[in-house]
Parts: sequence; C-alpha cells; structure tokens
Amino acid sequence: MKPALSYHSSPLPQSWAELPQGRWMANAIEQQLNAWWPRIFGYHLLKVGPLSSELDSSLCPIKHQIRLGTDETTCSLLAEPDALPLTEHAVDAVLLAHCLEFYPDPHHIVREAHRVLMPNGYVLLTGYNPLSNAGLLKLWPGVKQQLPWSGRFFTPGRVRDWLHLLGFELIHEQRFFWSGLLGHYKADSGWQRWCERYLGYFGACYVLIARKREHPLTPIRPKWQKIPSFQPAVKGISARQSSG
Repeated sequence: MKPALSYHSSPLPQSWAELPQGRWMANAIEQQLNAWWPRIFGYHLLKVGPLSSELDSSLCPIKHQIRLGTDETTCSLLAEPDALPLTEHAVDAVLLAHCLEFYPDPHHIVREAHRVLMPNGYVLLTGYNPLSNAGLLKLWPGVKQQLPWSGRFFTPGRVRDWLHLLGFELIHEQRFFWSGLLGHYKADSGWQRWCERYLGYFGACYVLIARKREHPLTPIRPKWQKIPSFQPAVKGISARQSSG
C-alpha cells in the first residue's frame, strides 16, 4: 500500500466559501448527515477543522459540540487535527469533513480520532472522490496549485482500509454531488438530478460513517487434568505379582 505520509502540506481552506462550489457541497453534505445525526447520542461531539465547524449539526442530540481548529475567532478549542489535546475515550462522535486532503499525515488524523473516541463512538468522514470529474481535473497542470486540487484526494476504499485497520466498523458509505467543481452548480436542473441518480458513484464527494468497536479479550484457561502416577495395566500386573 502506498504510504499516505507526505512532507508537502497543502494550504488549508478556512471556509467552504474558499472552495469551488463549496457552499453547495456543504449543503449536500449536511443533507447526507441529517439522516444520521438523530441516531448519535452521548455527551461530546468533536468537529475537527474549520470546514467541520461550519457544518450544521443542530439535529444531533449531543448538546456539547466542540469546534477544533487554529482560528480562535471561530473555534472553541485551538489545536491541530493530528495532535488532539484530549484523553482517550473522551468524546462520543468525531466529524472529519474534508480534513484528510490538506494535512501531511492523514492516517495519523484517523488514529487520533480513534484514540479519543469512546467505544462504540461514531466517526463521520467526508472527502473528495478522486474517481470523479473533479478528481480527474488534478491531471490538468493549471489547477494543481489551486484549492482543492492542491491537496491529495484519497479513494473511499483506501480510507475504508484505514478505518478497518484501526478497528472501526463501517456502517454507511455514500458518493454524491456529481460535479466537476467548475462554473455554477445547478442543483435543481433535470440533468443534475439524472446524474445524481445514475452516476452517483462518480460523485465529487463521499461520506463514510463508522463505529469504533472494541472486543473484550477472554483469556483461555488451561484444562488441567490429573494424570495417575501408574497406568491401570501396571497396577494390575503389580497386584498379581504381589499375590503370587
């Protein structure tokens, strides 16, 4: 497997408005997550990064929602996604919205999310789909220095492997937002609805929802068996010899 570690970081978008068609994509992500928020319970929800912090999660029953980032005007906790200042098993859900693409070590970000999650906690993760029109644009040299193409796009299958290696159980995957991220996004057009329905696999965005599973270890106890000091046949022989 090709390592995800990179020594070249990409500029980090501080708002959805900085991304092409970012507002429309944020609305599409919110629609996908709105079906899941009512199912997630607990005490603490961690929204990692400025893009996660901007998403509406008002339908989530968790009232204490922590916005983590580096801008003190919009975040309640100042830190980097790959160095969360939280103890183990501290939160019930973690939202990683388009967070892996713009950091040098995205796998470590997922490991940090796993570390701070409670057992059976949720991780909700979104990203750019490289198997889409937007992903193919990375082959055009003219956009490589622009957001979001300056970041690295990871396939949903690769991110699934990271989750499985850490012990997550994937419970939902969806690809959506069929667009090349160029020009004006027409969400209500008949052509757009047709593409969303039949070409959704090649959508520019994907969402993965997984739960942290921890199986308790049950020690295998040895079955001790008392072994007689003499075999029955030996005892019988010894008894007949002594009687003679």
